Amino acid sequence: MATYVLIHAAAVDSWYWGPLAAELRARGHEVVAPDLPCEDESAGFAEYADAVVEAIGDRTRLVVVGHSFGGFTAPLVCDRLPVDLLVMLQAQVPAPGESAGEWWANTGYGPARQEADRARGVGEGEEEDVLTLVLNDTPAELAAEFLAEHQRVQSAAPFAKPWPSAAWPKVPTRALLSSGDRFFPTPFMRRVVVERLGFEPDEMPGDHCPMLGHPKELAERLEGYREALSPVRKPQVS
Repeated sequence: MATYVLIHAAAVDSWYWGPLAAELRARGHEVVAPDLPCEDESAGFAEYADAVVEAIGDRTRLVVVGHSFGGFTAPLVCDRLPVDLLVMLQAQVPAPGESAGEWWANTGYGPARQEADRARGVGEGEEEDVLTLVLNDTPAELAAEFLAEHQRVQSAAPFAKPWPSAAWPKVPTRALLSSGDRFFPTPFMRRVVVERLGFEPDEMPGDHCPMLGHPKELAERLEGYREALSPVRKPQVS
């Protein structure tokens, strides 16, 4: 039995992990999905990692999954505890010394997003709502509940300070992308993973939140990674 540690994105709580957590528990695993202190103006990534480590307690055989903004916290947890596997799920990949606020310009997100928007017929400056941009492949009832009940005010604190790690953790690492994510377009994310982790990511169906729209396939992907830890990929953050 493994312990899956699920780290959520910015400005939300951990609720959206529920369908995936149910799939993993049905396979006999433990799941830890803590709420991060995203509304706390004094909390940065060190405090986010503290919250995850406290929730893990003395559990072992850890598989850490960071989603979106959770990609900044997940590697820090791997620095603190023995972790078997780190999975970056449509996750931002930080570089040492880079703040979360700097990540967007440093990775070229703006131009890449504009190019992806144009390719699907979205005009420059045209606004899209969350359902269209982020939850375009999520079942309507889940999307409605997510938006109505589980949004949080995101503190600016984690965006201002450099990412507090000198190097990527020495932990087997995989990256998994969602092919239908309009917020973090696949070509952009693929380039960032290759440049910063040094290997090609995998890809599955879904929008920005595949844990809601494709929990069974996501569980199968995670289980496949866990069951095939060799050969170990050794990412090197530039």
